[in-house]
Amino acid sequence: MSQYLTVNVVTPNGLVYNHHASIVVAKTTDGELGILPNHIPVIAPLLIDEVKVGRKDDDGHVDWIAVNGGIMEVRDSVVSIVADSAERERDIDVSRAERAKIRAERMIEEAKQKDDVDELRRATVALYRAINRINVSKHL
Repeated sequence: MSQYLTVNVVTPNGLVYNHHASIVVAKTTDGELGILPNHIPVIAPLLIDEVKVGRKDDDGHVDWIAVNGGIMEVRDSVVSIVADSAERERDIDVSRAERAKIRAERMIEEAKQKDDVDELRRATVALYRAINRINVSKHL
């Protein structure tokens, strides 16, 4: 029986996160899911949201990761997250995220005026990603 989880977050650009943890909390399409050591195997699609990782090396230390969709697999106390993109709270460029939020809001307004459903969908996703990054950066 494992006493900790191994947590890996991977994107097309490579490994973003790799640590041991006592708990992982992520938002899936079916709701929030908390993972403890020896959790049953599960595969779940993730929403654009934050992932909370309670580190094993320090009970008070929590890492936050902005995940922009993806899949989480849990097996043998290993939590593997494969995401479109992901950033740790310490790596987020807040001013860039704020600019992305403003740009997405402007794109949403333009898409509504043009009645362009596809552009509205893309702009809404961009807005969710920017807001997620901003929210995760506040955990520092």
